[in-house]
Amino acid sequence: MTVSTAIARLNAADPDFARHLDHLLSWESVSDDAVNQRVLDIIKAVRERGDAALVEFTQRFDGVDAKSIDDLILNRERLELALTRITPAQREALETAANRVRMYHERQKQNSWQYTEADGTVLGQKVTPLDRAGLYVPGGKASYPSSVLMNAIPAKVAGVAEVVMVVPTPRGEVNELVLAAACIAGVDRVFTVGGAQAVAALAYGTESVPQVDKIVGPGNIYVATAKRHVFGQVGIDMIAGPSEILVVCDGQTDPDWIAMDLFSQAEHDEDAQAILVSPDAAFLDRVAASIDKLMPTMERAEIIEKSINGRGALIQVRDMQQAMDVANRIAPEHLELSVADPQAWLPHIRHAGAIFMGRHTSEALGDYCAGPNHVLPTSGTARFSSPLGVYDFQKRSSIIFCSEQGASELGHTASILARGESLTAHARSAEYRILTQEKGN
Repeated sequence: MTVSTAIARLNAADPDFARHLDHLLSWESVSDDAVNQRVLDIIKAVRERGDAALVEFTQRFDGVDAKSIDDLILNRERLELALTRITPAQREALETAANRVRMYHERQKQNSWQYTEADGTVLGQKVTPLDRAGLYVPGGKASYPSSVLMNAIPAKVAGVAEVVMVVPTPRGEVNELVLAAACIAGVDRVFTVGGAQAVAALAYGTESVPQVDKIVGPGNIYVATAKRHVFGQVGIDMIAGPSEILVVCDGQTDPDWIAMDLFSQAEHDEDAQAILVSPDAAFLDRVAASIDKLMPTMERAEIIEKSINGRGALIQVRDMQQAMDVANRIAPEHLELSVADPQAWLPHIRHAGAIFMGRHTSEALGDYCAGPNHVLPTSGTARFSSPLGVYDFQKRSSIIFCSEQGASELGHTASILARGESLTAHARSAEYRILTQEKGN
């Protein structure tokens, strides 16, 4: 196979660098009118016809010969069977990854807390897990058992009572690794449905699919569009864009390593983005040579080549400080600090989904088994959002208990502010609790 790589070269010293970078980064997960209307029609059908609509859409879109919803349900025994159908090495890898993910996320658990003021007033916060979470998993050959672990385990660590997984099985193709991962992660129920219809079923419920409180997990444009439409009825994790990697290197890492790190994200799809930033121009040349050398050896060379040529870049900067500035401007999903002393540069990073420290820490380790979650903010949203975690499956309720004295003292403040807003009932409600002696004063 012959591939031709022509990765973009940018220089931060160029006067139009900012414009070129903005153009490189631009990407919008927008649905055209046809996709949007189709999704709305599917959601409406599922809300009105429930299980029957799910069966019909699964027959039509996935080519599955399902006679009833019972043909689209996998019980716990089927998940346990999957564990016996994968290789011992695969099972050990899944269990090792699951244990590391669970151990990391255990540290994220938030607990309820309270404190008592001098007059006996108690204030606090009650942390409660969601009752039920829905996990969307892509199906067929393009499926990711690692995503099952990353989405289901934090939910279980948070204390979610029931995790419901939906996964399409196009033409009846079942991925045993995905089912084995679901078993290990503690998924409670599995429905072999996908697309916008699966999202609608989780959001509104059907006769068989229970309504959930939050939907997490990646999907195609129909899934993403459906998640947009049901948000508000249920919570969602995020609307994820293409995968991204930004490598900042001081020029001392093996260029083959860096090229392969860039490939590791570019191979996801043609819209994925892989960028290298370095102050060493000669090193950028060596990485470009490694890209050309290694590309023909890749199984997904055509996808990688389109990603690298379409959205990739090698960016030269003045120094490492400017490299940090560019990294923060990009706010990448994955950031590799492939430098001699990554800890020294960590305080300079403000925006990144996950930060991989040092020359030996490839982003791929984070995708599978390091422990932190691989569900990360994309398309610059790391400026204001965070990786998926236990906190996404917990909600917080404020606790307010006023003693008689506390209610009386706070009543004066509340009364003044309420009357300032012309909300008399608010004021009088608070004033009723003011002690008689204080009223007299």
